[in-house]
Amino acid sequence: MPFDTIEYEVDGHTATLTLNRPEALNALSPHMITELRAAYAEAENDDKVWTLVVTGTGRAFCTGADVKEIPGDGKVINERPYLSTYEQWEAPQEGTPPFRTMTKPIVAAINGLCCGAGLDWVTTCDIVIASEEATFFDPHVSIGLVAGREMVRVSRVLPRSVALRMALMGKHERMSAARAYELGMVTEVVEHDRLLDRAHEIAGIVNSNAPLAVRGTRLAIVKGLNVPLHEAEMLAESFRERVTRTEDALEGPRAFVEKRAPVWQCR
Repeated sequence: MPFDTIEYEVDGHTATLTLNRPEALNALSPHMITELRAAYAEAENDDKVWTLVVTGTGRAFCTGADVKEIPGDGKVINERPYLSTYEQWEAPQEGTPPFRTMTKPIVAAINGLCCGAGLDWVTTCDIVIASEEATFFDPHVSIGLVAGREMVRVSRVLPRSVALRMALMGKHERMSAARAYELGMVTEVVEHDRLLDRAHEIAGIVNSNAPLAVRGTRLAIVKGLNVPLHEAEMLAESFRERVTRTEDALEGPRAFVEKRAPVWQCR
Protein backbone atom coordinates (compact mmCIF):
# COMPACT_ATOMS: atom_id res chain seq x y z
CA MET A 1 0.00 0.00 0.00
CA PRO A 2 1.26 3.59 -0.57
CA PHE A 3 2.45 5.54 2.46
CA ASP A 4 2.97 9.28 3.04
CA THR A 5 5.35 9.39 6.00
CA ILE A 6 7.24 6.10 5.68
CA GLU A 7 8.65 3.94 2.91
CA TYR A 8 8.07 0.20 2.82
CA GLU A 9 9.83 -2.17 0.43
CA VAL A 10 10.24 -5.93 0.24
CA ASP A 11 13.31 -7.53 -1.32
CA GLY A 12 13.49 -11.30 -1.09
CA HIS A 13 12.63 -12.27 2.49
CA THR A 14 13.51 -8.86 3.96
CA ALA A 15 11.15 -5.90 4.33
CA THR A 16 12.65 -2.45 4.87
CA LEU A 17 10.63 0.20 6.69
CA THR A 18 12.10 3.71 6.47
CA LEU A 19 10.85 6.62 8.56
CA ASN A 20 10.52 9.37 5.97
CA ARG A 21 9.80 12.77 7.50
CA PRO A 22 13.34 14.18 7.30
CA GLU A 23 12.10 17.77 7.40
CA ALA A 24 10.66 16.98 10.87
CA LEU A 25 13.63 14.83 11.93
CA ASN A 26 11.30 11.83 11.57
CA ALA A 27 9.22 12.97 14.53
CA LEU A 28 6.07 10.94 15.07
CA SER A 29 2.75 12.43 14.01
CA PRO A 30 -0.59 10.65 14.52
CA HIS A 31 -0.72 9.88 10.80
CA MET A 32 2.79 8.44 10.85
CA ILE A 33 1.87 6.20 13.77
CA THR A 34 -1.15 4.92 11.85
CA GLU A 35 1.09 4.13 8.87
CA LEU A 36 3.65 2.40 11.07
CA ARG A 37 0.93 0.17 12.52
CA ALA A 38 -0.17 -0.76 9.00
CA ALA A 39 3.40 -1.51 7.89
CA TYR A 40 4.11 -3.71 10.93
CA ALA A 41 0.92 -5.65 10.24
CA GLU A 42 1.80 -5.99 6.56
CA ALA A 43 5.24 -7.40 7.39
CA GLU A 44 3.85 -9.80 9.98
CA ASN A 45 1.11 -11.07 7.68
CA ASP A 46 3.24 -11.42 4.53
CA ASP A 47 4.52 -15.00 4.25
CA LYS A 48 7.35 -13.85 2.01
CA VAL A 49 8.77 -11.57 4.71
CA TRP A 50 10.96 -13.26 7.29
CA THR A 51 12.81 -10.25 8.76
CA LEU A 52 12.06 -6.52 9.02
CA VAL A 53 14.68 -3.74 8.91
CA VAL A 54 13.77 -0.29 10.30
CA THR A 55 15.82 2.86 9.62
CA GLY A 56 15.32 6.58 8.94
CA THR A 57 16.07 9.19 6.28
CA GLY A 58 18.07 12.35 6.80
CA ARG A 59 20.12 13.20 9.87
CA ALA A 60 17.71 11.65 12.38
CA PHE A 61 16.38 8.19 13.04
CA CYS A 62 13.47 9.48 15.12
CA THR A 63 13.28 12.43 17.50
CA GLY A 64 10.17 11.27 19.32
CA ALA A 65 6.72 12.83 19.18
CA ASP A 66 6.14 15.79 16.89
CA VAL A 67 5.64 18.62 19.41
CA LYS A 68 3.47 20.50 16.94
CA GLU A 69 0.94 17.66 16.87
CA ILE A 70 0.89 16.17 20.38
CA PRO A 71 -2.11 16.66 22.70
CA GLY A 72 -1.94 18.24 26.13
CA ASP A 73 -0.75 15.08 27.86
CA GLY A 74 2.39 14.99 25.75
CA LYS A 75 1.63 11.64 24.11
CA VAL A 76 0.74 10.88 20.54
CA ILE A 77 -1.75 8.03 20.38
CA ASN A 78 -3.24 7.68 16.89
CA GLU A 79 -5.84 9.10 14.53
CA ARG A 80 -8.76 7.18 16.06
CA PRO A 81 -11.21 8.88 18.46
CA TYR A 82 -9.96 9.15 22.04
CA LEU A 83 -10.28 5.88 24.03
CA SER A 84 -12.02 4.16 21.12
CA THR A 85 -9.47 1.32 20.96
CA TYR A 86 -7.93 -0.99 23.54
CA GLU A 87 -4.41 0.24 22.82
CA GLN A 88 -5.41 3.71 23.99
CA TRP A 89 -6.09 2.30 27.45
CA GLU A 90 -2.56 0.90 27.57
CA ALA A 91 0.71 2.81 28.01
CA PRO A 92 1.06 4.83 24.78
CA GLN A 93 3.27 2.98 22.31
CA GLU A 94 3.62 5.57 19.54
CA GLY A 95 6.14 4.12 17.06
CA THR A 96 6.97 0.99 19.08
CA PRO A 97 6.90 -2.22 17.04
CA PRO A 98 4.37 -4.72 18.43
CA PHE A 99 7.28 -6.69 19.89
CA ARG A 100 5.16 -8.61 22.39
CA THR A 101 2.92 -10.12 19.71
CA MET A 102 4.96 -9.95 16.52
CA THR A 103 6.78 -13.18 15.64
CA LYS A 104 9.21 -11.91 13.02
CA PRO A 105 12.54 -10.40 14.08
CA ILE A 106 13.30 -6.71 13.56
CA VAL A 107 16.74 -5.21 12.86
CA ALA A 108 16.95 -1.51 13.80
CA ALA A 109 19.54 0.56 11.94
CA ILE A 110 19.91 3.84 13.85
CA ASN A 111 21.16 6.38 11.34
CA GLY A 112 21.33 9.59 13.39
CA LEU A 113 19.57 11.45 16.19
CA CYS A 114 17.53 9.05 18.32
CA CYS A 115 15.63 10.40 21.29
CA GLY A 116 12.36 10.23 23.19
CA ALA A 117 10.02 7.72 21.56
CA GLY A 118 12.77 6.96 19.04
CA LEU A 119 14.46 5.03 21.84
CA ASP A 120 11.60 2.52 21.74
CA TRP A 121 13.11 0.88 18.67
CA VAL A 122 16.45 0.58 20.47
CA THR A 123 14.89 -1.15 23.47
CA THR A 124 12.36 -3.40 21.72
CA CYS A 125 13.92 -4.45 18.40
CA ASP A 126 15.83 -7.72 18.29
CA ILE A 127 19.13 -6.61 16.75
CA VAL A 128 20.18 -2.95 16.94
CA ILE A 129 23.08 -1.43 15.02
CA ALA A 130 24.03 2.22 14.75
CA SER A 131 25.82 4.59 12.44
CA GLU A 132 28.95 6.15 13.89
CA GLU A 133 27.01 9.44 13.64
CA ALA A 134 24.11 8.27 15.82
CA THR A 135 23.44 9.92 19.17
CA PHE A 136 20.97 9.02 21.91
CA PHE A 137 19.22 11.13 24.54
CA ASP A 138 15.86 11.71 26.22
CA PRO A 139 14.52 15.29 26.26
CA HIS A 140 11.30 14.77 28.24
CA VAL A 141 12.23 16.58 31.46
CA SER A 142 13.68 19.47 29.45
CA ILE A 143 10.28 20.18 27.92
CA GLY A 144 8.29 19.70 31.12
CA LEU A 145 7.23 16.07 30.69
CA VAL A 146 7.86 12.93 32.70
CA ALA A 147 10.15 10.47 30.95
CA GLY A 148 7.78 7.51 31.11
CA ARG A 149 7.68 4.33 29.08
CA GLU A 150 10.75 5.21 27.06
CA MET A 151 13.15 5.52 29.98
CA VAL A 152 11.57 2.67 31.94
CA ARG A 153 12.60 0.49 29.01
CA VAL A 154 16.04 2.08 28.76
CA SER A 155 16.60 1.37 32.46
CA ARG A 156 16.20 -2.34 31.66
CA VAL A 157 18.88 -2.09 28.96
CA LEU A 158 21.44 0.26 30.53
CA PRO A 159 22.89 0.25 34.05
CA ARG A 160 20.56 2.02 36.49
CA SER A 161 22.88 4.98 37.11
CA VAL A 162 23.46 5.54 33.39
CA ALA A 163 19.73 5.41 32.61
CA LEU A 164 18.95 7.85 35.43
CA ARG A 165 21.66 10.22 34.27
CA MET A 166 20.22 10.22 30.75
CA ALA A 167 16.65 10.67 32.01
CA LEU A 168 17.35 13.42 34.56
CA MET A 169 19.78 15.47 32.46
CA GLY A 170 17.35 15.54 29.55
CA LYS A 171 18.47 17.23 26.35
CA HIS A 172 21.75 18.27 27.98
CA GLU A 173 23.17 14.71 28.06
CA ARG A 174 23.84 12.90 24.78
CA MET A 175 25.27 9.42 24.37
CA SER A 176 27.47 8.65 21.38
CA ALA A 177 27.17 5.51 19.30
CA ALA A 178 30.52 4.33 20.63
CA ARG A 179 29.34 4.72 24.24
CA ALA A 180 26.02 2.98 23.43
CA TYR A 181 28.01 0.06 22.02
CA GLU A 182 30.30 -0.02 25.06
CA LEU A 183 27.24 -0.27 27.33
CA GLY A 184 25.47 -2.87 25.19
CA MET A 185 22.59 -0.66 24.05
CA VAL A 186 23.55 -1.33 20.42
CA THR A 187 25.38 -4.40 19.13
CA GLU A 188 27.49 -2.82 16.40
CA VAL A 189 28.68 0.59 15.20
CA VAL A 190 29.00 0.93 11.43
CA GLU A 191 30.43 3.52 9.07
CA HIS A 192 27.55 5.84 8.26
CA ASP A 193 27.47 5.13 4.51
CA ARG A 194 27.42 1.37 5.12
CA LEU A 195 24.66 1.30 7.74
CA LEU A 196 21.76 0.09 5.62
CA ASP A 197 23.95 -2.36 3.68
CA ARG A 198 25.12 -3.85 6.96
CA ALA A 199 21.54 -4.06 8.27
CA HIS A 200 20.57 -6.01 5.16
CA GLU A 201 23.62 -8.26 5.56
CA ILE A 202 22.50 -9.07 9.10
CA ALA A 203 18.93 -9.66 7.94
CA GLY A 204 20.28 -11.98 5.24
CA ILE A 205 22.21 -13.98 7.82
CA VAL A 206 19.11 -14.29 10.00
CA ASN A 207 17.13 -15.35 6.93
CA SER A 208 19.64 -18.09 6.15
CA ASN A 209 18.44 -19.84 9.29
CA ALA A 210 15.17 -21.75 9.62
CA PRO A 211 12.52 -18.99 9.85
CA LEU A 212 10.15 -20.80 12.19
CA ALA A 213 13.03 -21.76 14.47
CA VAL A 214 14.11 -18.10 14.48
CA ARG A 215 10.61 -16.98 15.45
CA GLY A 216 10.25 -19.61 18.15
CA THR A 217 13.63 -18.66 19.59
CA ARG A 218 12.74 -14.97 19.54
CA LEU A 219 9.40 -15.59 21.27
CA ALA A 220 11.02 -17.82 23.89
CA ILE A 221 13.51 -15.11 24.83
CA VAL A 222 11.18 -12.11 24.68
CA LYS A 223 8.31 -13.73 26.55
CA GLY A 224 10.63 -15.51 28.96
CA LEU A 225 12.07 -12.22 30.21
CA ASN A 226 8.83 -11.48 32.07
CA VAL A 227 8.54 -14.74 34.04
CA PRO A 228 10.71 -16.68 36.52
CA LEU A 229 13.52 -18.77 35.05
CA HIS A 230 11.91 -22.20 35.37
CA GLU A 231 8.67 -21.01 33.77
CA ALA A 232 10.74 -19.38 31.01
CA GLU A 233 12.48 -22.70 30.39
CA MET A 234 9.18 -24.52 30.13
CA LEU A 235 7.80 -21.85 27.80
CA ALA A 236 10.85 -22.19 25.57
CA GLU A 237 10.36 -25.96 25.49
CA SER A 238 6.80 -25.51 24.29
CA PHE A 239 8.02 -23.42 21.37
CA ARG A 240 10.77 -25.95 20.61
CA GLU A 241 8.31 -28.83 20.55
CA ARG A 242 5.97 -27.01 18.19
CA VAL A 243 8.76 -26.36 15.70
CA THR A 244 9.89 -30.01 15.75
CA ARG A 245 6.61 -30.84 14.00
CA THR A 246 7.42 -28.71 10.94
CA GLU A 247 8.92 -29.70 7.60
CA ASP A 248 11.88 -27.38 8.20
CA ALA A 249 12.77 -29.31 11.37
CA LEU A 250 13.24 -32.38 9.16
CA GLU A 251 15.03 -30.47 6.41
CA GLY A 252 17.75 -29.10 8.69
CA PRO A 253 19.23 -32.44 9.83
CA ARG A 254 18.70 -33.93 6.35
CA ALA A 255 20.67 -31.10 4.71
CA PHE A 256 23.43 -31.47 7.32
CA VAL A 257 23.80 -35.20 6.62
CA GLU A 258 23.72 -34.61 2.86
CA LYS A 259 26.29 -31.80 3.18
CA ARG A 260 24.19 -29.20 1.36
CA ALA A 261 22.51 -25.93 2.15
CA PRO A 262 19.02 -26.38 3.61
CA VAL A 263 16.01 -25.23 1.61
CA TRP A 264 13.64 -23.69 4.12
CA GLN A 265 9.91 -23.78 3.36
CA CYS A 266 8.74 -21.87 6.43
CA ARG A 267 6.30 -24.64 7.23
